[in-house]
Amino acid sequence: MSEDNSTRIYTVNLAKAWDTPKYRRTDRVINIIKEFTQRHMQTNKVKIDQDLNRDIWSRGKKNPPRKIRLRMIKEDDDTVVVSSYIEEKSSLSEESVEELEEKAEKVEEKVEEKVEEKAKVQAEKVEEKVEEKVKIKKLFTITI
Repeated sequence: MSEDNSTRIYTVNLAKAWDTPKYRRTDRVINIIKEFTQRHMQTNKVKIDQDLNRDIWSRGKKNPPRKIRLRMIKEDDDTVVVSSYIEEKSSLSEESVEELEEKAEKVEEKVEEKVEEKAKVQAEKVEEKVEEKVKIKKLFTITI
């Protein structure tokens, strides 16, 4: 079997699971996935990947996901392995990387300027407080 036909990606709507009682919803989702796989891959041998199973059960028995993206891989012995599909994001082009680096440098410069301004303001406040304390001490020493 060629690779093109052996791997397929589907988005499966799992809303039918909400027709069953709450305490059986996630069980129903597993059955929906198996039925969908059997129908679209024309085989009765279906294995659900452990990570996919964890994803489905992660929200508990009463609240499974409403839809899920699946990758179905048909092996040589007509067994279909169903796993969750996560899209790989395209790599950034060199131009966009350079633009992002320039933006990052500008942001860093602005942050440094703000930090310096705050430090100056705090230093001025400290100097004012010191001057006030010195004045108060002079007043107390003169009056005593």
